[in-house]
Amino acid sequence: MPHRPAPALRRARLGAGILLAAVAAATLTGCSQPVPFDAAPDASDPACADVVVRLPDEVAGLAERETSAQGTGAWGTPAAVLLACGVTPPGPTTERCVSVDGVDWIIDETDAPRYRFTTFGRTPAVQVVVDNEVVSGTTAITDLSGAVAAIPADGACTTVDEVE
Repeated sequence: MPHRPAPALRRARLGAGILLAAVAAATLTGCSQPVPFDAAPDASDPACADVVVRLPDEVAGLAERETSAQGTGAWGTPAAVLLACGVTPPGPTTERCVSVDGVDWIIDETDAPRYRFTTFGRTPAVQVVVDNEVVSGTTAITDLSGAVAAIPADGACTTVDEVE
């Protein structure tokens, strides 16, 4: 099992830019180097530890990689699937939300072919960035939903019809 580093000394706000920067850095990193990350604001939440210990050795057929921050995971060489636990839970949104194996995910396609999936209705939230040119985002979140389900749901996606 890969080494899980101690908590990062400096916590940076994990957003699309930081996680996407990790994607870019991962493409330049050889397989012997950890995938660079900044820890999410709530990466030290015990719920993130529950997720990390359940992460699979493979996601979408890609082997797990060592990462440089607490509450993170990466798969592929170069890394095509990146996970960060402890991101700020999203509020209500009009973005597409899907349920995969009991876990609701908001899908952000604004940086296609890199897709960002963020859990909805779980605190802390988990964010996964997938390079859709390498692997299917649906396959990746299907493989990760079992681990993410360790964080209890406190909400769920709804449609306009369900709200009315």
